Amino acid sequence: MAGLKLEGLGAGLEFFEPHLRNYILAEGKAVLRVTSKAQAPKILPDFFGTVRHVEKKDLQFLGKPANPMYLGQVRSGSKVIDVPVYLDASEALVHHILIASTTGRGKSNLVKVMLWGILGSNKSGILVLDAHDEYYGRSAKGLKDHPKARGAVQYYSVNPTPGTSTLSINLRSISPEHLEGIITLTDAQEQAVRLYYQEYHVEWIENILRASPVEHVRPATLTVLQRIIRTKLSTYIQDGEIVSRNRVFSNTAGESTIKSIVDGLEDGQIVIIDTSQIGDEAELLIGSMVANEAFTKYQNYKAEGILSEKVPISIVIEEAPRVLGSDKLAFGDNIYSKIAREGRKFKIGLQAITQLTSVIPRDILTNMNTKIILGNEMATERRAIIDSAAQDLSDDDRTIASLDKGEGIITSIFTKFAVPIQIPLFEDLVKDQKSSTGHLEYSG
Repeated sequence: MAGLKLEGLGAGLEFFEPHLRNYILAEGKAVLRVTSKAQAPKILPDFFGTVRHVEKKDLQFLGKPANPMYLGQVRSGSKVIDVPVYLDASEALVHHILIASTTGRGKSNLVKVMLWGILGSNKSGILVLDAHDEYYGRSAKGLKDHPKARGAVQYYSVNPTPGTSTLSINLRSISPEHLEGIITLTDAQEQAVRLYYQEYHVEWIENILRASPVEHVRPATLTVLQRIIRTKLSTYIQDGEIVSRNRVFSNTAGESTIKSIVDGLEDGQIVIIDTSQIGDEAELLIGSMVANEAFTKYQNYKAEGILSEKVPISIVIEEAPRVLGSDKLAFGDNIYSKIAREGRKFKIGLQAITQLTSVIPRDILTNMNTKIILGNEMATERRAIIDSAAQDLSDDDRTIASLDKGEGIITSIFTKFAVPIQIPLFEDLVKDQKSSTGHLEYSG
């Protein structure tokens, strides 16, 4: 009949009894068996059993955990079901979360929705390295607009807004271990850094900049180290004084900044560091300093037997391959990869945001027990995340490629099955903050 129509001979042609003689064929995959509880399917459905769309009543087992982190609503195809999806923040955050998609699919929006949901509970400390100054809400809606933001959100910036903190880091707070895996150094340069640290202790950076002599350090090596510090930290000597071009690093101020940030995380606050006006290495170095301090403290808490009393800490890092990529780790582990591999034991986790899942080593991907997949047209990236997913997504390659903005799939050891979700627009959460039936209620 289609051929006849193409030939112009199809006028008046029609199917007889189309409701009986035309069929839509579909393949199904058993993902869950719901009786009195939800469990993995181990038997086939009843022969000639009824097939229907999922309904709200079928999903009552998706309850609200004790420490809820709201992610969105259940999605069935393009239909959104009025069932909120939560993860238990206490568990999910320390077991690491990977958020993967191509650009423009709503990764930052998702993170803001997640943070909005736990803000004010003081049950989780979150460090956000904000490379685009978009989370706090300096010039738009942000976490500052949450009704519980006062006392629950800290914001550090080189251009602070009223009531927030100036981002100032004392050079003497930096130790050689903070540079590991962040700033690439040759063996000779690493040895020179160690020698300067042994000779001048906390003043090692100042003395490198001033070209103070140290035995066994060649002048050429010292010259290269000076150039690295000037370019990576935007710090140099002018008229005998240390000057920071990005206004972050100082030898006279910022002695307590790192401690204040870690104390805020321990208190269950969200700490946002605006790194939009400093370079990549400076941003990652600041994160490394905070992460090292928090990791050391929590290691000591575990040794003292009081770790269970502490809130979990999570570090949000954009473009995660900058510190977790295979090429980066070829020069040695850094604090971020250490947390990815060992942090769970000390209640410290990562929220890694990336467009390039495939460049992250498989052992690190495997340790990220929750993955939130947004749309991705690149086959290699889809395959990398499918191969490391908590549930079997081998048949969902094209589904992932076709996900629209705001649509996602959660695959986690904390969910019974891979849950398709519709992520709300963050601005809508802000608008609904005063509604007793809006998303603020979902956030707990």
